[in-house]
Amino acid sequence: MLGLTERPKDLPHLQAAAATGQASLIRTYDEALQKHGYHAAQMLLTANDFRNRDRYLNVRNTLNTLFEYGVVPIINENDTVSVREIKFGDNDQLAAMVSNLLERPLLVILSVIDGLFDGDPRDPASKRISKIDHCDDSMMKYAKEIKSSRGTGGMTSKLESVRMATGVGECVVIANGTDSNVLDKILAGDDVGTLFTANGPLIPAWKRWIGFTVKPNGTLRLDEGATRAVQHQGKSLLPIGVTHVTGSFKRGELVSLCNESGNEFARGLTNYDVSDMSQIARRRTEEIDSILGDVPYTEVIHRDNLCVLR
Repeated sequence: MLGLTERPKDLPHLQAAAATGQASLIRTYDEALQKHGYHAAQMLLTANDFRNRDRYLNVRNTLNTLFEYGVVPIINENDTVSVREIKFGDNDQLAAMVSNLLERPLLVILSVIDGLFDGDPRDPASKRISKIDHCDDSMMKYAKEIKSSRGTGGMTSKLESVRMATGVGECVVIANGTDSNVLDKILAGDDVGTLFTANGPLIPAWKRWIGFTVKPNGTLRLDEGATRAVQHQGKSLLPIGVTHVTGSFKRGELVSLCNESGNEFARGLTNYDVSDMSQIARRRTEEIDSILGDVPYTEVIHRDNLCVLR
């Protein structure tokens, strides 16, 4: 529309091109959907729309209301205002965050290849992997950075999104979007693409937001006993189990929970800011009063405000 011969390199020209193209893009979607009795709605989001709890809920309410009207939302990153601090990174991450927000059981990611392969997909000897039942770090070895000229994320990005979705109880299919019947085949249960099954039951929306949407502002390292209690026994986090405090966080903000080796396994909303937390770490609950002057909370993080990631 602007007569450009290549994609702009600098941010102002990229954002101007995005603003110009949006009207034409959504009109094309709307014309295609009207043939089937639907309309298209445009939603342009930034990462801050997910990090802020009120805006997060507004997005979800708007999407569910559009479904009531039989309208198909076309969701894209708001490229006209996004800068590095509030960008998703690519559409794969955006897709996983939207599916987490909606609590839907299946996310379909369409690519330019037939799914995940056990080798380089350009090698005739490589075979498509039909199904993966446990999405962990080991599957990342299959990632081969092949993407289209119009794409923003390669297979590594897609697998990171798969982990995000399966971690909250959703299934994911990566399939070839150049096949015009691919969605019909997936819905019919045909063996197309790669199916990644959920790692467990669906996680409630509140814990999805805590575990997979908001960026942590700090880190709490836990001893072996506290790690076991939080990760495997469904317990809240007490101050005596915290061995190390880093970051800059206020009361009520999100922090990352790591084991003794520094590996993150959970996230939660802290009842104490970084200053108070540093003073009461490794201390028993009955000692908090003498250190801080009162005991606003007996737990550092209550179980209701905590999400175990793995």
